[in-house]
Amino acid sequence: MNKYNGANEMLKRVGLACCKLGALTIFLSLYLPTAFSQGKWVNLAPFPEPREEVFGQAANGKMYVFAGLVSAPVWQPIGMVYEYDPSTDKWTKKKPMALPSHHVALTEYNGKIYVFGGFTAGKVGNLPAWTPINNAFEYDPVQDSWRELAPMPTKRGAAVAAAVGDKMYVIGGATTAPGATNPAIHPTTPQRVVGTVEEYDPKTNKWRERATMPTPRNHTAAGVVNGKIYVIGGRIGAAFIAPSSNLNIVEAYDPATDTWSGPLAKMPTARSGVCVGVYEGRLYIAGGEWQNAVEQTTYRAFEAYDPATNNWSVLPPMALARHGVAGGVIGNRFYAISGDVQSSGTGIEVSTPVVAAFEFSK
Repeated sequence: MNKYNGANEMLKRVGLACCKLGALTIFLSLYLPTAFSQGKWVNLAPFPEPREEVFGQAANGKMYVFAGLVSAPVWQPIGMVYEYDPSTDKWTKKKPMALPSHHVALTEYNGKIYVFGGFTAGKVGNLPAWTPINNAFEYDPVQDSWRELAPMPTKRGAAVAAAVGDKMYVIGGATTAPGATNPAIHPTTPQRVVGTVEEYDPKTNKWRERATMPTPRNHTAAGVVNGKIYVIGGRIGAAFIAPSSNLNIVEAYDPATDTWSGPLAKMPTARSGVCVGVYEGRLYIAGGEWQNAVEQTTYRAFEAYDPATNNWSVLPPMALARHGVAGGVIGNRFYAISGDVQSSGTGIEVSTPVVAAFEFSK
């Protein structure tokens, strides 16, 4: 073969390889998930009191962060409340929670924030533990004031809450095992994960039970799109991460018909202890944790679910992996606030002040 024929043969091979690469690119673009809305992560003013198990809720154009927990082996609720103003990038400390508790469920209705259930400090023998509660409160961000409401029918923590129309729904969670004599739970004691759904009417200050969620779970995420509540991920087996298992299951509740649908398309990364926000009809999930005998992990994962297509998309991850992180959406930003950079139970301080926001491209 002379040098010209050799060169021609090489060009043919390069051309064939390019054709194959082009076909592969087309195939991947058709069949692999891509980001719904691209954007970038930006760092904001640090959170003044870093903790795990903080919970975020947007209201009146500002972000509010509640609760906080001094982790194992103490397990002491903080009960803090902070307000973040996106226009000034500043944090302001507000009045503490009416009842210091952790793993609360939050939702917003008519500019006010509703706080349901959670855990308070308890004991199992000489060991610190979590006591499920059924307390309910309304927080008025404008007045910086608290008002106690009718308690939930079921004591539970690590549930989720969502508002649809003029009603609110508290879904899932964990509580004591049937027949338990101790009001608290601990990783070494039996406990019950529930699919309980209870509806609260703020006009009458009354509760009623609704259709049970098909997959009982806690430490999950929930968001509302087009009048339906989507419950995503979480854990089964226990409220505590060590004896539990993570889920990637998605189920949807329709309050109008009191029915559940699903399971829907699974979240790419099974996880619990996440934060969630809704932007332009899609749900965005960040962070989370996992733990077993050989791993003690937090996640950087940032993934989006589109109910209209029942598809997931993987977006650029957070720079810092964490769980027990507060989140939510204001304008074109998804916020991820504080949390722990390591899964629970280290016995050392691993909370971060980092506040990052994913800015969606317009």
